Amino acid sequence: MPDSASFDPRPRAGLSHVVGDTRPVLWRKTIGQLLSETAARFPDNDAMVFCAQNLRFTYRELEAEVDALAAGLHRLGLRAGERIGIWSPNRPEWVLIQFASAKLGLILVNINPAYRLSELEYALNKVGCTAIV
Repeated sequence: MPDSASFDPRPRAGLSHVVGDTRPVLWRKTIGQLLSETAARFPDNDAMVFCAQNLRFTYRELEAEVDALAAGLHRLGLRAGERIGIWSPNRPEWVLIQFASAKLGLILVNINPAYRLSELEYALNKVGCTAIV
């Protein structure tokens, strides 16, 4: 990372975009590991708040729900590398599926909830979904 005192975010040489540090910053951890670590550090902090549904999850609750869902998907026979489709509008369960899929190493395929049956069938066959939620 460049020294913050010497970093200038303005475009260089008349370019229309900002050029910063180009070294990739990669985590050597999975999303599941990061969720577990965060839940251990901040168990009672809010992780997600859904105002419309009057629902909130602490990190401890989020991790427990995600682990239970991941275990259920595993019991169904889903394994790392397989594709699972999610056919749903934005809702709290969508986030749980996203984290549970990541914990298992599943590939989450977002499917437009407005699709008609023929469009859904085409999409599922095209990407090779093993399951759909």
